[in-house]
Amino acid sequence: VATDSQFSVKKLALTIEDLEKIIVKLDSVDTLKAKRDSALLQLGFFGGFRRSELAGLQVSDLAWEPDGLIVTLQRSKTDQQGQGIVKAIPYGAGPCCPATALRGWLETAGIGDGAVFRSINKWAMLGEHAIHPASINAILADCASMAGLDYVPDLSSHSLRRGMATSAYRAGADFRDIKRQGGWRHDGTVQGYIEEAGRFQENAAGHLLRKRTS
Repeated sequence: VATDSQFSVKKLALTIEDLEKIIVKLDSVDTLKAKRDSALLQLGFFGGFRRSELAGLQVSDLAWEPDGLIVTLQRSKTDQQGQGIVKAIPYGAGPCCPATALRGWLETAGIGDGAVFRSINKWAMLGEHAIHPASINAILADCASMAGLDYVPDLSSHSLRRGMATSAYRAGADFRDIKRQGGWRHDGTVQGYIEEAGRFQENAAGHLLRKRTS
């Protein structure tokens, strides 16, 4: 069985701009599946969740507060002591607002307990069991294709975590906050994403080229 880490190899980061394109497209569809997929992808991105963590989420793990959503992971790859990991997801003002999208999904689907993200069959009927972690790759690919993204084969569920890290760095977030939100154990992993995000902004050749054209 493939693991989360195996799907992280050579997969591109999903940018915040492209996530917004996906969410706008899903909002225009307005189906039960679209609401689930919107909430799933937004939460996966802004929470920096692994696919196994997303699939395993329970309603009891969620708490809404005035500033946003609090998610408590009961079990996580980086939580060796089993104490639980808490992630805060603030409310958003633009096309994306994972906390609002998640509440809307739960209310529309009539989910009050148990698994947060569940299967939906071709007749738009909601299943009782949680989605399989591997299905998140297909959900992202389908949604990205629907939004017209041209690098769908290079996306996987890990593109959400990677995209959060690179997009957050470009927006001014610091190393500590990025590492905490994604729940990464190793500084080197986060540093790699930061270096990827700054390839053009923090570029010696770029300084020379901009100077020559000024």
